[in-house]
Amino acid sequence: MNIEKRVIELVEEKIADRPDLFLVDVQMSGGGVLSILVDGDKGVAITDCVAISRHVGFHLEEENTIEQAYNLEVSSPGLDTPLKSLRQYQKNINRSLSVKLSDGTKREGKLISADDSGITIEENIKEKGKKAVLVQNAIPFNDITETKVLVSFK
Repeated sequence: MNIEKRVIELVEEKIADRPDLFLVDVQMSGGGVLSILVDGDKGVAITDCVAISRHVGFHLEEENTIEQAYNLEVSSPGLDTPLKSLRQYQKNINRSLSVKLSDGTKREGKLISADDSGITIEENIKEKGKKAVLVQNAIPFNDITETKVLVSFK
Protein backbone atom coordinates (compact mmCIF):
# COMPACT_ATOMS: atom_id res chain seq x y z
CA MET A 1 0.00 0.00 0.00
CA ASN A 2 1.13 3.53 -0.79
CA ILE A 3 2.26 5.14 2.50
CA GLU A 4 1.36 8.71 1.49
CA LYS A 5 -2.12 7.61 0.38
CA ARG A 6 -2.79 5.88 3.71
CA VAL A 7 -1.50 8.89 5.68
CA ILE A 8 -3.78 11.22 3.69
CA GLU A 9 -6.75 8.98 4.59
CA LEU A 10 -5.76 9.02 8.28
CA VAL A 11 -5.32 12.81 8.41
CA GLU A 12 -8.62 13.43 6.59
CA GLU A 13 -10.31 11.05 9.04
CA LYS A 14 -8.84 12.92 12.06
CA ILE A 15 -9.77 16.42 10.81
CA ALA A 16 -13.20 15.44 9.42
CA ASP A 17 -14.92 17.22 12.33
CA ARG A 18 -12.75 20.33 11.90
CA PRO A 19 -13.86 22.16 8.73
CA ASP A 20 -11.38 24.97 9.52
CA LEU A 21 -8.39 22.61 9.05
CA PHE A 22 -7.10 21.19 5.77
CA LEU A 23 -4.27 18.96 4.58
CA VAL A 24 -1.61 20.67 2.46
CA ASP A 25 0.97 17.94 1.82
CA VAL A 26 2.26 14.52 2.86
CA GLN A 27 5.78 13.38 1.96
CA MET A 28 7.87 10.38 2.94
CA SER A 29 11.52 11.24 2.44
CA GLY A 30 14.25 8.72 1.69
CA GLY A 31 15.79 9.55 5.07
CA GLY A 32 12.80 8.11 6.90
CA VAL A 33 11.01 11.37 7.69
CA LEU A 34 7.24 11.32 7.23
CA SER A 35 6.22 14.96 6.94
CA ILE A 36 2.61 16.13 7.18
CA LEU A 37 1.68 19.77 6.53
CA VAL A 38 -1.70 20.90 7.83
CA ASP A 39 -3.11 24.41 7.56
CA GLY A 40 -6.16 26.14 8.91
CA ASP A 41 -8.34 29.04 7.88
CA LYS A 42 -7.34 30.68 11.16
CA GLY A 43 -4.03 28.90 11.63
CA VAL A 44 -3.16 25.60 13.31
CA ALA A 45 -2.61 25.08 17.03
CA ILE A 46 0.15 22.87 18.44
CA THR A 47 -2.60 20.75 20.03
CA ASP A 48 -4.04 20.09 16.55
CA CYS A 49 -0.63 18.92 15.29
CA VAL A 50 -0.18 16.69 18.35
CA ALA A 51 -3.65 15.13 17.92
CA ILE A 52 -3.02 14.44 14.22
CA SER A 53 0.43 13.01 14.97
CA ARG A 54 -0.95 10.65 17.64
CA HIS A 55 -3.81 9.49 15.41
CA VAL A 56 -1.60 8.87 12.36
CA GLY A 57 1.25 7.35 14.39
CA PHE A 58 -1.08 4.99 16.29
CA HIS A 59 -2.70 3.65 13.11
CA LEU A 60 0.58 3.31 11.20
CA GLU A 61 2.02 1.28 14.10
CA GLU A 62 -1.15 -0.85 14.46
CA GLU A 63 -1.21 -1.60 10.73
CA ASN A 64 2.59 -1.92 10.48
CA THR A 65 2.36 0.30 7.41
CA ILE A 66 6.00 1.43 7.46
CA GLU A 67 8.57 -1.31 7.95
CA GLN A 68 11.70 0.80 8.58
CA ALA A 69 12.26 3.29 11.40
CA TYR A 70 10.81 6.71 10.64
CA ASN A 71 10.21 10.12 12.21
CA LEU A 72 6.72 11.59 12.03
CA GLU A 73 6.57 15.38 11.72
CA VAL A 74 3.26 17.24 11.73
CA SER A 75 3.39 21.01 11.28
CA SER A 76 1.81 23.96 9.58
CA PRO A 77 3.51 25.38 6.48
CA GLY A 78 6.19 27.94 7.37
CA LEU A 79 6.29 31.43 5.89
CA ASP A 80 8.80 30.27 3.27
CA THR A 81 6.67 27.29 2.19
CA PRO A 82 5.13 27.84 -1.27
CA LEU A 83 1.33 27.88 -1.49
CA LYS A 84 -0.04 24.62 -2.90
CA SER A 85 -3.82 24.61 -2.63
CA LEU A 86 -6.64 26.93 -3.68
CA ARG A 87 -7.70 27.09 -0.03
CA GLN A 88 -4.26 28.44 0.93
CA TYR A 89 -4.55 31.13 -1.74
CA GLN A 90 -8.03 32.07 -0.51
CA LYS A 91 -6.74 32.26 3.07
CA ASN A 92 -4.09 34.76 1.94
CA ILE A 93 -6.32 37.22 0.06
CA ASN A 94 -5.18 40.82 0.68
CA ARG A 95 -1.62 39.70 1.45
CA SER A 96 1.38 40.43 -0.75
CA LEU A 97 2.67 37.55 -2.86
CA SER A 98 5.72 36.76 -4.93
CA VAL A 99 4.74 34.66 -7.93
CA LYS A 100 7.24 32.79 -10.14
CA LEU A 101 5.92 32.07 -13.63
CA SER A 102 6.78 29.19 -15.93
CA ASP A 103 8.51 31.60 -18.34
CA GLY A 104 11.02 32.45 -15.57
CA THR A 105 9.64 35.89 -14.72
CA LYS A 106 8.59 36.98 -11.25
CA ARG A 107 5.56 39.09 -10.28
CA GLU A 108 4.74 40.71 -6.97
CA GLY A 109 1.48 42.14 -5.80
CA LYS A 110 -1.46 41.99 -3.43
CA LEU A 111 -3.68 38.94 -3.86
CA ILE A 112 -7.17 40.16 -4.77
CA SER A 113 -8.91 36.87 -5.55
CA ALA A 114 -8.36 33.16 -6.21
CA ASP A 115 -10.59 30.60 -7.91
CA ASP A 116 -10.24 27.24 -9.68
CA SER A 117 -8.59 28.79 -12.74
CA GLY A 118 -6.05 31.10 -11.10
CA ILE A 119 -5.41 34.24 -9.12
CA THR A 120 -5.76 38.00 -9.56
CA ILE A 121 -3.07 40.22 -8.09
CA GLU A 122 -2.84 44.00 -7.85
CA GLU A 123 0.57 45.14 -9.03
CA ASN A 124 2.28 48.50 -8.83
CA ILE A 125 3.37 49.06 -12.46
CA LYS A 126 5.83 51.86 -13.21
CA GLU A 127 6.58 52.76 -16.77
CA LYS A 128 9.58 54.93 -17.55
CA GLY A 129 8.81 58.61 -17.15
CA LYS A 130 5.31 57.98 -15.79
CA LYS A 131 3.74 57.68 -12.36
CA ALA A 132 3.27 54.20 -10.96
CA VAL A 133 -0.24 52.84 -11.35
CA LEU A 134 -2.04 49.96 -9.64
CA VAL A 135 -3.10 47.32 -12.16
CA GLN A 136 -5.07 44.13 -11.52
CA ASN A 137 -3.77 41.15 -13.48
CA ALA A 138 -5.15 37.63 -13.69
CA ILE A 139 -2.59 34.81 -13.62
CA PRO A 140 -3.75 31.27 -14.53
CA PHE A 141 -2.51 28.47 -12.23
CA ASN A 142 -1.03 26.78 -15.34
CA ASP A 143 1.47 29.66 -15.61
CA ILE A 144 2.53 29.57 -11.94
CA THR A 145 5.51 27.49 -10.80
CA GLU A 146 5.72 28.85 -7.24
CA THR A 147 3.93 31.34 -5.01
CA LYS A 148 5.12 32.59 -1.64
CA VAL A 149 3.59 35.07 0.78
CA LEU A 150 5.77 38.16 1.21
CA VAL A 151 6.26 39.13 4.83
CA SER A 152 6.67 42.79 5.69
CA PHE A 153 8.36 43.76 8.95
CA LYS A 154 7.46 47.46 8.66
